Amino acid sequence: MPDNPPVFLVNPYTDPVVIRINGRASYLNSGPLREFFTVLVRQMRKDVMIDFRNCTSVDSTFLGIVAGAALDFMDMEPPGKIKLVALSPRNMELVKNLGLERLTIIIDEAAIRAVEGHEEALGADKINQEERVRMIIAAHEHLVKCDETNAERFQDVLTFMRKQRGGPEHRD
Repeated sequence: MPDNPPVFLVNPYTDPVVIRINGRASYLNSGPLREFFTVLVRQMRKDVMIDFRNCTSVDSTFLGIVAGAALDFMDMEPPGKIKLVALSPRNMELVKNLGLERLTIIIDEAAIRAVEGHEEALGADKINQEERVRMIIAAHEHLVKCDETNAERFQDVLTFMRKQRGGPEHRD
């Protein structure tokens, strides 16, 4: 039996807004999540809970998108917050290694039960290659803003992706 494709389930009608990750969260499927965060910021929704219970793995692009959203939420008046719930030991290690714990609140699994309810899947990721490259660059630049030590860690990724866009002069 084939594995189910990864999906982000959301419930925008609760407070906090709930995002549940089912499967792998990566550059391949994070475009709709990035757009969902943009809508939340526009609507001044300031409290988001990301449920990692069914998350099999994450990559740096996904974590950079979360970092960018957290930075946007911090700019709100009063500041908003993103809570990361039920991180596996490996995902917790990645979050801490990249400095995301400085921008988010990490809580245990019990908190998510209070807001479980009807969720809907975010639309399939239908961005073109150029948009995907811009998303990956921006996500990694957010991680550098989160923790300056990430600049060296992601230098090669950023250099490669900027060349994909046509040169180092392009920055989002």
